[in-house]
This record gives sequence, C-alpha cells and structure tokens, in this order.
Amino acid sequence: MTGGGLLVAGTTSDAGKSVVTAGICRWLARKGLRVAPFKAQNMSLNSYVTRQGAEIGRAQAMQAAAARTEPSALMNPVLLKPGGDRTSQVVLLGKPVGEMSARGYFGRRTGEAGGVRYGRREELLETVVGCLEELRRTHDAVICEGAGSPAEINLRRSDIVNMGLARACRLPVVVVGDIDRGGVFASLFGTTALLSREDQELVAGYLVNKFRGDVSLLEPGLEMLRGLTGRPTLGVLPHRHGLGIDEEDGLRVSLRGTVRESAVAAPHGADVLRVAVLPVPLMSNFTDVDALAAEPGVVVRFCDRPEELADADLVVVPGTRGTVRALAWLRDRGLAAALARRAAEGRPVLGICGGYQLLGERIEDEVESRAGVVEGLGLLPVRVRFARDKTLARPHGTALGEPVDGYEIHHGVAEVLGGEAFLTGADGRALDGCRAGTVWGTHWHGSLESDGFRRAFLRRVAADAGRAFVPAPDTRFAALREEQLDRLGDLIEEHADTAALLRLIEEGVPTGLPFVAPGAP
Repeated sequence: MTGGGLLVAGTTSDAGKSVVTAGICRWLARKGLRVAPFKAQNMSLNSYVTRQGAEIGRAQAMQAAAARTEPSALMNPVLLKPGGDRTSQVVLLGKPVGEMSARGYFGRRTGEAGGVRYGRREELLETVVGCLEELRRTHDAVICEGAGSPAEINLRRSDIVNMGLARACRLPVVVVGDIDRGGVFASLFGTTALLSREDQELVAGYLVNKFRGDVSLLEPGLEMLRGLTGRPTLGVLPHRHGLGIDEEDGLRVSLRGTVRESAVAAPHGADVLRVAVLPVPLMSNFTDVDALAAEPGVVVRFCDRPEELADADLVVVPGTRGTVRALAWLRDRGLAAALARRAAEGRPVLGICGGYQLLGERIEDEVESRAGVVEGLGLLPVRVRFARDKTLARPHGTALGEPVDGYEIHHGVAEVLGGEAFLTGADGRALDGCRAGTVWGTHWHGSLESDGFRRAFLRRVAADAGRAFVPAPDTRFAALREEQLDRLGDLIEEHADTAALLRLIEEGVPTGLPFVAPGAP
C-alpha cells in the first residue's frame, strides 16, 4: 500500500518550510506513523553523510531525526553544492557527479552516474519521483519540502521540487508564508495567482508562520484571503526563538554580528568561554559549532576582522567548499596574520575540514580551485592533496581519552608530517587530524557533538586560555536536539489544523478548488 504525501511550499526562501516539514514529521511520528521527509532538490553547503555513505542536505537529516527514521539518499536525491555564483557540484543519489553551471544543469548538458542520467529535467524528474514512490511504499506518510517559491515562473519548465513534483505525484500543497517579514497576505495570494490553473488545483491551503501578537486581530484578513482564493489557512504558527533546524544555504546567511543560539544558563565555572568563528567564503557545515553554543557559559559569535579575535579564547575555522579561496580571504583581511600570532602565543585554534586543510603547510589543488600548489598558513605540519574522488564516511575514534563520532565530506587528502594525531582508533593508531601546540585540525564534522570529547576539549581550551571555565557535566547535545524537535512537533500540534493536515495526507488533493486569476482583487 502506498503511503500518503504532502508538499510544504513557501512564498519565499526562509519562510519556514524546513521547520514546518520537521514539525509535521515529529507530530506524525508521535502518533505512531511511519513517516519520512523528502526534498527532491536542495541547494546547500550544509550536508550530512548517511550510514550508507551517501551525502544529503543536513536539513533532511534533521527532518529524518524528527521523523525518528534513519536518513537515506532517497530523502534528498539531488543536492547542489555551490562553488560560486554560477557553478555547483551536483550530488546525485548521494554521490558527486560533477560541477555544472546553472545553464548546464537546467538542460544544456547531460551526464550519467550509476546508471542514472542527469541534466535533463525529464530524467531528473523520473529519478526523484522514483525515490519518492519508494519512500511511500515503505512509510505511512512522506512530507515533502519545496525549495524557494513555487511561483518562480522563470524556472517552472525545469522544476522538479515544487509544483513540478506535486503535479507528477498528485501531491496536495500547503503554502507557508512568513508574516514577520510583512506582506504575508499579498505573498500568499500572489503565489497562488501566479500559478497555472493545473498547478493551482493542487494548492490546498496556507500556513502563516512567525506570528507575534493576538491571533484574533489576524482573523479578518484570513477570512478575506479565503474569500479571495477559496482556500483555508490551516494554522497560524507563533514566533518562537531557537526553533530553526540546520540551515540549508550558508551563502544566504548574513553572519556579521550574528550569535548562534547560545544556552541562556550561567557558566558552570567562574568564567565564560568566548569562541570566534571565521565566516570564510563558501562556508559549509558551520552547524559544527552548535554543540559549542549549547554549552552553558560558551559564547559563540562570527567575526571577520582581526581585532575581533583579541578576546576570543578559541578561534574556529570552519569547513568550506573553497579552501584556496578561503585562504586568500583570510590573508586579504589580515586574519591569517592574526591566526599566526595566536599560534605563536599559545592561544587555541581549531580547524575543521577545509579549515583544517588551510592551516597546513601546503595545498595541491587541481580539483576544487584548480590553483595547483598553494602555500597554506603553516600552523600545522600537514600537506593536502585534492583527490577527484570525494571521501564520504561516518568514522568513530577516540580523542583526549573520549569516544568521538563524526562524518567526513572532503576531496582533500592530508599527509601528516609531525605533531600529534587528533583522533585515534581503539588501538592507538592515528585516524585523522593533527595537533601542534594549541592548534588543532580535523576532517571530522560533528565531532563536537560527542559530549565527553567536547567537555574534555573545552577543558583543554580553558586551560590554554587561562580561563576558570568548567563545562557543565550534564549537557547532552543529542537530548537538546530531541527537545528542539519536540518543540517543532508541539508547534504543529498546538497551532495547526492537524485534522485538516491529516485529511490531506491520507486523502490527497481536495476537489473543486477555484482558480485564482491574477489581479482578481
């Protein structure tokens, strides 16, 4: 029996599609249903590795956690990882298949990987529909997330993630609008009116997101919207701080002055610990620092000027899809010199993935930037050569006497020439990374989510920084994630018309939805 389905679309990027999708997944999972998330095509620099070694968007991995199911490549068959303004790496069914321009991706070039053709809309649509149908065969419900807006009329002919997918699979569509931005009624009406009659037939209702205040003041507008479109609003979701799940696209985030969602609890010891994160170009998987921000007394901020690092107890250089480009950016801004001064003074620095690579002595890159041999910052005795095949793995090891789990997504292969291994196996054999003095580097994303290691690392950082900071002994990052996902489920259960949502999932597209002509008001 094929399970039900629903597509969550949005009037804009960042309207709340990912949060709503995760919330619906958690609500359904708590009802005892087998549910899976799905996003046909994602553009993101934040990705994750499944147990099968497939690369998917981190948002879909987090939605799978909300659904209480194991992430798989079926949940995100097409992932685009930007390498600049005009090109992206195409990841198909969890494996990279090449770099492509937007024009090439949308039909001017084709290719094949693992027996699956890509580059033509019809072939990609066939692939994503097949993945969705396979999930529907093994689950009671599949909650699909759109991308951007379904009313991007210049892209409709090549669409495989919004109305193109909904039309192919006859999915009911709920459109989410962000009222905190203003203009939500115009956005919801305009999105509907710009769709063709055939696409409009699938739009079953709306969700208003991020509302502040008295809902009764909004109700007259909701009734007017229903009168104009013939479609109900299925819920008004209140604004809640800290509800976001892993961001999809680091390119869109303005990081100047941004502070990650830090725990409000007072420090466990006498001091706080200040962590500065460098927002390098094409920054990827900066969600690695979320586990630090979850620690009471740890303050995480993004900094892009040398003087902002003066009071930092730890500087983190995160992952990037452009290691050589990030290296040049650090030098141009004087940050490379600031990192060198820190290392000379014995002040802690941590590089993760691309951030680890650029801390080394030399980079040989004929794959990502094709820049050839480039001198690194020379803070770690490491040389990196970029291989054409990408390393995708879910390793386990030990660091500072504590177990560590992580995941690897990188082309760079590191040759460690000295220092100490960062991560080792149970037998003491070096697995990954390097430490030289107070400079640390590893390819392993997610390592800081291992509670024992994170606490041990922060104790070492505090000692090196001369801070009387003591990690809280009872912080459990996985438990905090579960609490966050339950809050998303509560948001849907308490503020959405769950009976109507369940009908859409089980019964499909309602009949008789009227056509909304542009300019009808």
